Amino acid sequence: MMFVALSVTNLVFITIATTRTFVPNVTCGSSGLAQITVAIIVATARQGHLVKKNREWRSVQSSSKANKLSNALPKEMMEHTYPILYQVEQAHWWHVGRRKIIASFVEEICSRVQDHRPRILDVGCGTGANLVLLSQYGDAEGVDISDDALAFCRERGLQKVKSGSAEQLPYEDGSFDLVTALDVVEHLDDDLAGLREMRRVLRPGGRALIFVPTFMFLWGLQDDVSNHRRRYRLSQLDRVMAEAGFEVERSTYVNITFFMPILLIRQLMKLTGIKAQSENNINVPALNGLLGSLLAAERIPLRYMNLPFGVSGICVAKRAN
Repeated sequence: MMFVALSVTNLVFITIATTRTFVPNVTCGSSGLAQITVAIIVATARQGHLVKKNREWRSVQSSSKANKLSNALPKEMMEHTYPILYQVEQAHWWHVGRRKIIASFVEEICSRVQDHRPRILDVGCGTGANLVLLSQYGDAEGVDISDDALAFCRERGLQKVKSGSAEQLPYEDGSFDLVTALDVVEHLDDDLAGLREMRRVLRPGGRALIFVPTFMFLWGLQDDVSNHRRRYRLSQLDRVMAEAGFEVERSTYVNITFFMPILLIRQLMKLTGIKAQSENNINVPALNGLLGSLLAAERIPLRYMNLPFGVSGICVAKRAN
């Protein structure tokens, strides 16, 4: 029954996503919408050039196996993606389902901290929705290299945010019980340096929770507009975590549910030249509840098993002494 349900869901998802007009589907007050629209118009004027630059950069770097890459791309996402993300990440099915999966891991990690309220750092906190989630489990702070992202965090009422890069975190050694990097390390030219810095700010016995996109053959529009450097296989992620001074306690793929529709949609977009400002716009809001629940349901089997493949990967690692 599970495979039948997934097949039907995938068929519906593919049909809707490939026949829909690719326009932003944000909903907000007229003032907020006007500001967001202006930001998108201004920033999108640069999008075509930057996407082309990203692809050229990846073709040059494709033969390199080193962790450290050149600084040809900006570290932050393309400017026009932040207002889109701010509007959709509270309701979009992918963000909702992903947060529920992440929450199940965060809850387990924080339950091990018995003598005080956990102190949590979200590296690359973006526009703040994940930081709101983390605040339910401890005293959460965020850091991001983008001033736009930090401004949106403050719009949400989040004040414990700082400007800084993952490779040079503006915090003292041994400050946090948990450091999260949720779709962040794939942005780093030197992922090893970033992970070592995350280890530095962890207390002895502290843990890192890392969430990454997986499999290079799944590369798509969102990787381009997010200025990703790479997508991982779990073996690659586990190896760089160990090099950074972590003991990997668990790593697994996630989002097996929508693996096939995402693969097919991205291949179709490449073949047809379909363009969008962001994959966050490829959505039917009426289905957010259903699709989000289907993705979030993966947290149930993830309690007992690892998934053999998926669109993303998640890793829990302990700071090694």
